[in-house]
Amino acid sequence: MAEDIEEIRKRKMEELRNRTEGGDAEAAQRQLTEPMSVDGKAELNETVTKHDVVLADFYADWCGPCKMIEPVVKGIARDTDAVVAKVDVDANQQLAGEYGVRGVPTLVLFADGEPVERLSGMQDDAQLRNLVQSYT
Repeated sequence: MAEDIEEIRKRKMEELRNRTEGGDAEAAQRQLTEPMSVDGKAELNETVTKHDVVLADFYADWCGPCKMIEPVVKGIARDTDAVVAKVDVDANQQLAGEYGVRGVPTLVLFADGEPVERLSGMQDDAQLRNLVQSYT
């Protein structure tokens, strides 16, 4: 499993190198292995368009279950080929409304630019990981 994770990290790093010119390699690795904050519809659309699989985590800072699922989401960003996009619903109320977010956390999984799965509330690590990996 450790070899698989390292292989994924290397592949993500190479992908980012191919997309960026002259960027900082350490920052590039951080970008692909950590959740990224997304602010607004245009930025979410750009992220979903650039990457094959994106897990959008609609969250709020005051939300207990959002804090509980954070390690799971970070693990998915670190260990899978998916990009994790964090969307603060308080700062992006209109965007949350467009995706029908009624409660937090809400996770929307995009594959090839289209939303394919939607989950609300706390999620089991293994089940969420398996779902994401089924699209990568």
